[in-house]
Amino acid sequence: MKTPEEFSKAGFPNVSRREFVKMAVAAGAVMAAGPRLWAADSQNEIPLRPLGRTGEKVSAIGLGGYHVGIQDDEQMSIRIIRSAIDRGITFMDNSWDYNGGASETRMGNALLDGYRQKVFLMTKIDGRTKPLAAKQIDESLKRLQTDHLDLLQFHEIVRATDPDPIFATGGAMEAVLEAKRAGKLRFIGFTGHKDPSIHLHMLEVAAANKFRFDTVQMPLNVMDAHFRSFEHQVVPRLVVQGIGVLAMKTLGSGAILRSQTASAIECLHYALNLPTSTVIAGIDSMEILDQAVEAARTFKPMSQKQVSALLARTAAAAASGNYEQFKTSTRFDGTPRNPQWTG
Repeated sequence: MKTPEEFSKAGFPNVSRREFVKMAVAAGAVMAAGPRLWAADSQNEIPLRPLGRTGEKVSAIGLGGYHVGIQDDEQMSIRIIRSAIDRGITFMDNSWDYNGGASETRMGNALLDGYRQKVFLMTKIDGRTKPLAAKQIDESLKRLQTDHLDLLQFHEIVRATDPDPIFATGGAMEAVLEAKRAGKLRFIGFTGHKDPSIHLHMLEVAAANKFRFDTVQMPLNVMDAHFRSFEHQVVPRLVVQGIGVLAMKTLGSGAILRSQTASAIECLHYALNLPTSTVIAGIDSMEILDQAVEAARTFKPMSQKQVSALLARTAAAAASGNYEQFKTSTRFDGTPRNPQWTG
């Protein structure tokens, strides 16, 4: 974790020494206690955890929206979604731009017949202007066949220039707050996969505008701990502020498994061991669903010795970021290639 002086040099002068000490104490306590602080009820095979300060509880494993839009047969997508819900996965992830809208459409069809009432539904928008954000919110609601979202997140905060337009006059935040007042959404968050300094900047811009997010989504995995670490730089601040921590890319989009340094279950257990509200897993088949459920069912708080041993195994592979190319390349960046999405 950075010192307050390092935060200041990085362009975040609002981190006082008092806040830094508070962050350090909170982070140390949370990391030491592990998920015991997040223990909650169980729903079928999946434990439930608190979602920050929202008062909501969500499944420790979440269903990634991108991967349920890639099956050749939509009925298989619906089967995966409904089976996940039946087994206790309540957190549904999605985005306005996933698979040209097919992911939202398929999830909307899967959530008919009473399934919508069983889930905590999240989607994301790319629009940075008020008109475009409002349009995308309404399109997402239509595709998902619901009158409200439980959580809406600003998608792909991957450039240092992303936060300011959202909060500017005529920016997307105006549309999101209007939608919230109209009952179209309940909670507000943001996502990104590039660099923890950009997440910190988004939090700084929000604070300057007297706004506090409900959730933040980011890569959290066994290699992130060594390279441009969201775990070390962002998570402690979220814990202090009571913001729900949403983990993604826990398998590094599959790359971490190719490094042969950790198994899929180990990767999922590591993310579950952090103060995460939910670990969003890309589930594109019934076999991968079984794997995610097994990870949640068998998870037990890891000892510091277990964590250290796992991180020692992944340190060399993680050092250059080769297995986290969503941080080091533009391969995973959709909005820069599609500027019409952001406006």
